[in-house]
Amino acid sequence: MQAGNARYRSAKDIPETVPVFPLEGALLLPGGRMPLNIFEPRYLAMIDAVLPKHRVIGMIQPALDGTRREDGEPLLCDVGCLGRLTSFAETGDGRYLISLQGVCRFRLDREQPARTPFRQGHVLPFVADLDSASDTSEPDRPALLRAFQSYLEANDLDADWASIRRAENASLVNALSMMAPYGAAEKQALLEAPDLKTRAETLIAITEMALAREGKDVGNSIQ
Repeated sequence: MQAGNARYRSAKDIPETVPVFPLEGALLLPGGRMPLNIFEPRYLAMIDAVLPKHRVIGMIQPALDGTRREDGEPLLCDVGCLGRLTSFAETGDGRYLISLQGVCRFRLDREQPARTPFRQGHVLPFVADLDSASDTSEPDRPALLRAFQSYLEANDLDADWASIRRAENASLVNALSMMAPYGAAEKQALLEAPDLKTRAETLIAITEMALAREGKDVGNSIQ
């Protein structure tokens, strides 16, 4: 997996302990890009800490059931995605504008006691994510595109279909999953899908359910 100037080939290339950034409804997937507007002091400190080091942050959602620790901080989901900070800019008003590129998913083994204002976790990387060729599953691309088109039509939206048709399967499935305007539970299901085919099937099912609630049908063809 190439992320920015760094190449991640094995678990040895992944830091064992990383800052974790709990963010509800946010989905980062391997190879994907996530822009973030950083303004909370503890996360500004987090960026300052990783910039001169490994530049890796663990994006993770708060626990879906809303449970919290004794100190009021939310418990975390078991699975998140590591991202490398590949773009950084200061705004002049105290904010950072950054971009993360997804490296691989991880399982949160345990949170580490930290003196920093941000949380840190010991992570177990999904090593298979580092080799995109290891996932040989084939998503149902026509079904995915039908569902996507029906969603766009139901919401009076448009898309660059020429670019979509050119995109290879992994880029297409992951990009549509990341941009899909669904809730935290749906985003976590997409993150934890074991392979590309299952992620596509999950996204299709979620989209069809959303359309059914709106009284819409999934189209039969791509215009």
